[in-house]
This record gives sequence, C-alpha cells and structure tokens, in this order.
Amino acid sequence: MSKTQTLRASDHQNDGRPHVLLACTGSVATIKIPLIIEALSHHDISMRLILSSSASQFLRGQSAEQPSISSLLEIPNLEAVYTDEDEWSQPWTRGADILHIELRRWADIMIIAPLSANSMAKMVAGMADSLVMSVVRAWDTTALLDAQRPNLPSSIRTSTGKKPLLVAPAMNTAMWIHPVTHKQAAVLEQEWGIDAGGWIRFIRPVEKELACGDTGGGAMREWKDVVTIIRQYLDVEAPSATDRRIP
Repeated sequence: MSKTQTLRASDHQNDGRPHVLLACTGSVATIKIPLIIEALSHHDISMRLILSSSASQFLRGQSAEQPSISSLLEIPNLEAVYTDEDEWSQPWTRGADILHIELRRWADIMIIAPLSANSMAKMVAGMADSLVMSVVRAWDTTALLDAQRPNLPSSIRTSTGKKPLLVAPAMNTAMWIHPVTHKQAAVLEQEWGIDAGGWIRFIRPVEKELACGDTGGGAMREWKDVVTIIRQYLDVEAPSATDRRIP
C-alpha cells in the first residue's frame, strides 16, 4: 500500500522535518483523516499513515468524503500509507528491519484519530495484534530510547522529554458511557497522561448526533480541533488564505 515498502528510521534522522505518524482504527470518523492530512500538508513536515483493517473499509472511494486509499498518496508530504499486510510483507530474516519498530523510531509524534472503543481497550490492555497496536505497544514511554532529533521545536516533546501519543476516541454513545470505557479513559488520561508525566494526550470526544443516529457523547472531536492541537506540538500556525494551495 505504501509508496515504499521499506522504512529505515536512521535514513531520515537528520532531515530536519517533524515526523508525524497518523493512525486510524475502526470508526466511521476515519473519513475525517483526509481532511486532517490535507490541513497538515501545508507545513514542512513528513507524514505517514497507518490504517487498521477495519478503518481501511471506510476509504474505498465510496464518495468525495471517502476517497480511495491510493488517492491519499497524492496529498503533499504524505510519504506512505501502511496496513497490517505491510508488517510482514516479506519473510523476516535476522537483521531485517521490523516495520512497527522503525515507525516508532521514525515518529516524533503519533496521533490516533479515530481511536475506536475496541482499540482503546487493546491499548490499555497492552495488546499488539495489529500494526497500529504494535507501534503503540512499542512506544518509548521512558524517553530513554529515542533521543530528540536535531533542529526540531522543543514543543514536540512533553515536559518530561517523552514523545507524545495523541488519541481522539470515537464510538457510539452507549460504548462511551459504558463503565469499562470510564476505567480505560482514566488510565489513558490520568495514569499515562502527559499532565501526570506520561506520554498520552487524551482528546476527549464531544456530544452530537452520531452517524448511527444516536445523539450523545462519543463523537470524535471536530477534525479542525485535532489539527489545531497537532499544530501546537509542531509549533506551527495555520496558513493564511493566501498561503494555501489552490486545489
């Protein structure tokens, strides 16, 4: 699926561009990721995207807001799109690169938008049964493995020097208000949260009418708000109307 099937993080160590790793898990809010990528493409950054197997079903060219995955690669600064199949596309041999490790090393910041109820549960439980979850499980939660690369803004790291991992949950209202979700959110937001010295930025969902017809909490935060939060870490401002590329 990617432009290039191989990635070696060390090859990009000194490119001076922030590395933004985006990911989507199984929620209809996946249809907002093209808008997020397009908005970020106006900055001098390098982006890569991981789609879970369920998330990829929402981007099959069904409509203008659901473009094909291949068309996403036409957006400037999006270097590659990965799915689970890319992890072991070739039989592994000793000394060969492992994709989820290279993606973690490559990334300066990771954003999972949307984070589904199922993936939230897996994240808290420490499961690593997909490419997205493997990167999350291998994330440097200590700031001891991945030193900050040169010529990047200090804002891209947390106050304790960790690489931030942003999550924007999206799920049905009944899932969001379920007691187990409350416990999982507490782990991500409080125990592992940036304000507690951790690495997770928990972008709380909002109340609205959901795609399923229910009205209540659980909808992913407005995509423009997600972009604004990412820009804060990258220390960049939204481009003016005159700076934006004409489609």
